[in-house]
Amino acid sequence: MGGTEHLTVHREGATLVLTLNRPEAKNALSPAMLVGLYDGWTEADEDDSVRSIVFTGAGGSFCAGMDLKALAGQGMAGDTYRDRLKADPDLHWKAMLRHHRPRKPVIAAVEGYCVAGGTEMLQGTDIRVAGESAVFGLFEVRRGLFPIGGSTVRLPRQIPRTHALEMLLTGRPYTAREAADIGLVGHVVPDGTALEKALEIAEQVNACGPLAVEAVKASVYEAAELTETDGLAAELARGWPVFDTADAKEGSRAFAEKRPPRFKRA
Repeated sequence: MGGTEHLTVHREGATLVLTLNRPEAKNALSPAMLVGLYDGWTEADEDDSVRSIVFTGAGGSFCAGMDLKALAGQGMAGDTYRDRLKADPDLHWKAMLRHHRPRKPVIAAVEGYCVAGGTEMLQGTDIRVAGESAVFGLFEVRRGLFPIGGSTVRLPRQIPRTHALEMLLTGRPYTAREAADIGLVGHVVPDGTALEKALEIAEQVNACGPLAVEAVKASVYEAAELTETDGLAAELARGWPVFDTADAKEGSRAFAEKRPPRFKRA
């Protein structure tokens, strides 16, 4: 199991938990964090015993965005991390879920600040839980910058366009309740319990057939870029093979026998 000084990795049953771990900087992104994230997504993709991923931050914050000083290597150790970023110029975008979509469901557990690059990474997750005091926002335009982590493309596809444009063009902060009202997050829970709720959802995902779960996730994202007719055809292409799996037969048998299913990814 991987991890770096700014990104911890641990297992909770079939869930891989990735935790941004630079609380003194509100988990602003650093080379060590980006490399750790990339390795974490890769581990989850390659390990069939991982059924879901929970993505969170340590110290009461999710992520305050990019730390430009750290990314430039000023005042921080970590030549190995910078060498890896140079060797793969796309690594940071994969780490931030701009150029990579994990095949397992990703559940975000947000406390505190989730702004700029934090809100951009959030858009690469599938299910989102926020503590009541969480703060969201794309502040880039207030600094004369552009939210280049994918927000001008993804945000209008995930929430109504008028809300997406207001968030993008005003650069103002949003409360957790506002984020839920516009559909950016799905759950608002008492502060300090976002991770607990995310793990509860992960357990519900983990109890389902893994082949079915992964096929459903892939179908949803694939269909989003297709016409309805093409999307329905693509759904059949992904869905019918699931019915032929041993897991599908086990699920039906377990239901008839009134017991929990024992899925084997087969």
